[in-house]
Amino acid sequence: MERNDLIKLSVIFLIFGLIYFLPTENERLISSVMESFRLLRWYAREHVILCLLTAFFIAGSIGIFLSQQSVMKYLGAGAKKSLAYGVASVSGSILAVCSCTVLPLFAGIYKMGAGLGPATAFLYSGPAINVLAIILTAKILGTRIGVARGVLAVIFSIIIGLLMAFIFRNDESEKKVKPVVQNEESSGNIGESAFIVFSLMLILIFANWGKTSQENTVFYFIYKWKWIFTAVFSLISAIGLHRVMKIPLWQFCVAILITSGVTFIPGTSPNAVFLVGILLLGIILYCNKGKASAWLESTTAYAIQIMPLLFAGVAIAGFALGTPGHEGIIPSAWVEKALGGNGIISTFTASLAGALMYFATLTEVPIIQGLMDKGMGEGPAIALLLAGPALSLPNMLVIRSIMGTKKTLVFVGLVVVLSTLAGYSYVLIFN
Repeated sequence: MERNDLIKLSVIFLIFGLIYFLPTENERLISSVMESFRLLRWYAREHVILCLLTAFFIAGSIGIFLSQQSVMKYLGAGAKKSLAYGVASVSGSILAVCSCTVLPLFAGIYKMGAGLGPATAFLYSGPAINVLAIILTAKILGTRIGVARGVLAVIFSIIIGLLMAFIFRNDESEKKVKPVVQNEESSGNIGESAFIVFSLMLILIFANWGKTSQENTVFYFIYKWKWIFTAVFSLISAIGLHRVMKIPLWQFCVAILITSGVTFIPGTSPNAVFLVGILLLGIILYCNKGKASAWLESTTAYAIQIMPLLFAGVAIAGFALGTPGHEGIIPSAWVEKALGGNGIISTFTASLAGALMYFATLTEVPIIQGLMDKGMGEGPAIALLLAGPALSLPNMLVIRSIMGTKKTLVFVGLVVVLSTLAGYSYVLIFN
């Protein structure tokens, strides 16, 4: 018997053994499986339509509308560090997306030639530097924690990027000398092309703008009118696509009429209307050639690469840790006990747990508030705030498929270690 056949047979027997001894009568196991499906359903309803689909189109558009020279100039391995890391951290903070939504965007700029350092700085800053989340943190958990989170997240994005570039400097050296190939599909008016990408990002931002309890603020005003902003920038994007891609204007007019008509159907949610608009954009791109079809192919490739890994990671996270208010296979009492106090062990545990858990944008604050009410110290809270939004198990699986196992392990390790050191140092300084 050949070695490969022996391995396959062993796997078959292992799976058979797991099925044979599966404790189907165990209530915790059954409830954990249901938690896995519950988290998957929530993720599909709350993040796929508004977040991921838009992010996939943006990631696909980067290679179509932006030339490789442009990406290399601002984010390449040979770009000026102050410019590259400044652009990476600022653009990440403007987007303010979750740890999963940032992945297609990270994949887009990384594959277009962005240096590992600036790309990973963007990868961390996107979900970690969220202005609204930082304000919410200061309001609920205290000004000191909110300020510490905001300042440390910006510093971490730059430090992590610089360390990644240094550790893998040989790879970066190869990128510096690698010849840049101009993509004919991305040639043309760079200003108009960049504006299309920017308008798509604004659609992503406004469509996912979270609600705030403070009504007399600009954040609440944007939330109240977010679908108007989304519609306006969708119209601007359509005009830009007509000019750059030469897509017939009547196709966009038909799409706008259909999307507007859906809004008058009783019981139709904004998510459903947004999904109709996304599907119509896909149909328009499918019916046209050149840049349009190339954009759709690029978008589809990112979706095929990322979506299965994301759903697998979300399912595992739900099974292991459950959802807010419900337990997974790991009892929540164990987690609460491990996070108690301000010791270095509890701070490291908080950082590691945050790296594995999935936090939707803004949900980390009430979860951490609940843990602090049950005895978690400020140090572990800081560590969880710095590691949790930036990483998750689904996030890690996708990052590995983009830049490999070694770089992923180093990136995750840097986030966990730096978050632990920051949380413990915070305790030493203020307590």
